[in-house]
Order: sequence, then structure tokens, then C-alpha cells
Amino acid sequence: MNRRTLLRTGGMAALGFGFGACAGKSAPTEPVMRSGPRPRPANDLVPVNCSWGRVIHTTVGLRPFRESGFRVEPEKLDGKTIIHNYGHGGGGMSLSWGTGYLAADMALAHTSRRAAVLGSGAVGIAAARQLQRRGFDVTIYAKALPPHTTSNMSLAGWTPTSRVITTTRRTPQWDEQFRFAAEQTYRELQLMNGRDYGVTWIDRYSARDEIPPERVESSRRLLPSHLDTGREVLGPGEHPFPLKYATRERRMRIEPSIFLDAILRDFMLFGGRTVIREFSSPRDLMSLSETLIVNSTGLGSKDLFDDQEMTPYKGQLTLLAPQSDVNYGTGGGLHSTSGETGVGLHMTPRRDGIALGGTAEKGEWSMEPNEEARQQIVDGHIEFYNAMRRPWRTT
Repeated sequence: MNRRTLLRTGGMAALGFGFGACAGKSAPTEPVMRSGPRPRPANDLVPVNCSWGRVIHTTVGLRPFRESGFRVEPEKLDGKTIIHNYGHGGGGMSLSWGTGYLAADMALAHTSRRAAVLGSGAVGIAAARQLQRRGFDVTIYAKALPPHTTSNMSLAGWTPTSRVITTTRRTPQWDEQFRFAAEQTYRELQLMNGRDYGVTWIDRYSARDEIPPERVESSRRLLPSHLDTGREVLGPGEHPFPLKYATRERRMRIEPSIFLDAILRDFMLFGGRTVIREFSSPRDLMSLSETLIVNSTGLGSKDLFDDQEMTPYKGQLTLLAPQSDVNYGTGGGLHSTSGETGVGLHMTPRRDGIALGGTAEKGEWSMEPNEEARQQIVDGHIEFYNAMRRPWRTT
């Protein structure tokens, strides 16, 4: 897809989302007040009840990373047209609807309106839905369906730049494609906000002992400025965490089990079909009746299409029993580390439990939990929340 096509589709999307709701209406003279409860003060946060006795289980997932970033482009294979859509690193749910938009637009150049999608994770299902919106009859082929996908093992949330900062082979053209994909997915997820899709907004706090620096890292400069929800710096006494400073941001949370079931259900309601099948070589694809194929196999593309750029980033989560009075996330801790194999502590509450992370082990293919990392994650959170001030109440 050339630059002109990208700008044209981006402009059409902006028209569809931006002007449709305002046509024929004058601008309001007063700001619109949002309904709902006021945000809870930072000093009134309930600590996580964190202990080994509340551990439910530990899950492991492999993020599909490419040094040059995700791949969305067509390829001819004998009589088939393959549109590749994979390699999203840790940003699959945050980019899936946008890269699916790009892949589906590329598919419009094909004469057939029957399409096969390989893969049933967030990226594959979103691509299938985007094809359906353009009038395609779609079948998803996958070796497993939710809840048995890599996407189900993810922490999920609005993290489009996850692992992007580590890429070394990005191009200006790819950066532009990334911005388009991030913006389209952000808008799509906003429309899904609510319990039905498991997409909600929560406050996320990051605690540290030094004054937080300005955010200037290259990964954030990739995002359009209007997608930044802002950040508030809290000083000593303004938060309950056992470090001097904390930042507070409004973040989008995605609960994988709810989200994936919901979008797969939508796919089926619009006439989609699923077939359980695994492909071991491009030759296997020749048996498909569809001549148009969207490849969203993630790490499977390493062997299936000989993409030697594909590298796993192993991650694991330990879930505690649910705690309904915790509705905020945290990042950092008393001994949190960073780096490709370090343990960077973070917590996100979900309906299926309190998710504690996290790790990023580059090049590690094992699906077995790293017991040393699990110990650090749980013990680190126990220490952090035990040192957190309990909420005060006024009478």
C-alpha cells in the first residue's frame, strides 16, 4: 500500500468517525458533562490482598516480535493471494483492528469475495471482522480457538508501543502505517467500551523514588498526540504507595477472555465459520478453496512462511483471586527491575482475578512458567502492598 492509499483510507476513516455524529448540528455552547462516579482520590485506594494463599494459577504466553515491526503486505503464492498481517509484538490487541483495516482494504483489490483467515487470536478475528464489513464471506482456520490462544494469555490493554521501542529496522513508511493502525484500533476499542466486550477505563499508578522525567522516549513519539490521555504527577503525601512519587494515567483495560469471546461471537453472528486445522507448510494452503488468504498466524509465520525475523518474547502472569474493591492498576515496586529479561512488576485487576506480571524473555520458546520470576513477581507485590497505606475515612 502506497502513501497515497494510506492517507486516503485514513481520511475516509476520520470522516466516518468524526463528521457523522455532528452533521446538521451546531456546536454546543457549553461543555458536555460526563456521567458516572467521580474518580477515587489517590489516598483512598484499597490495597491488593496479596498473598501466596490467594494465587489461582500462572499463565504463559509468547509475544510474536519482528525486528522491523508488524508485517502487513500482500504476496502471491501460486494461484493464491496471501495478505500477511502478523508480528505485533506485545501490541496485538492495541493494533489488531487497524492492521485488520489495512489488510481488508488490500483484499478489495482481489476479484473474489471469499476469504480465509489463518489464526484466531485478536489479530486474526479483528481482520476477519474487517473483511466482513467489506462484504467478504470469511472462514477462520486455526489450530485452536479462544480460550486456547496466545491472545488469551496476554495482560491486554492499550499498549500499542509494547516492544516497538526495541525494534531496530523500522522505516518512516512503517511508522506511518503504525500510527494509522494505532488510531483505528483506539477508536474501535472506544466503541466497545463496557462490560459486554470487557473494555473499560481505569487509573494506572507508577510509583518511584525520584521525580518522574518528562516522557520523551521514541516509542511514545510514534503515537499521535491526541491519543495520549495525559499524566499527573503525585508527590509525597498525595498517594498511598511506599515510594516518594507516583504518576497517574487513565488507561484502557481489555479483559482477554471476555473480549475474545465477544468478537468471535460477532464474527459468527455475521455468518463467519471456523475450521480447526493446522498448516505446516505453504503447500498445505493449496488445498483451501479460497484464493484469498489473510495470514495472522503470529509466531507460526516463522516456519509457515520462513520469516526468520520472528522472535518470541515470553511473558507470564500470576493471577490472584478476584478482589472487587480494587479498580486501579499499578506499575513498579520496591525492587522492580527492567530490561529484556528483568522482572518489571505490574498489576491489573480483572473479573477473572488480579493479574500480576511481568516478564519479557526475548528468544525464549518454553511454555513452562519461570519459577524464579514467579517468586519475584508475587513476593514483590506482597511487599509493595503490605507497605501501602490503608485508606483513610472521614466521618
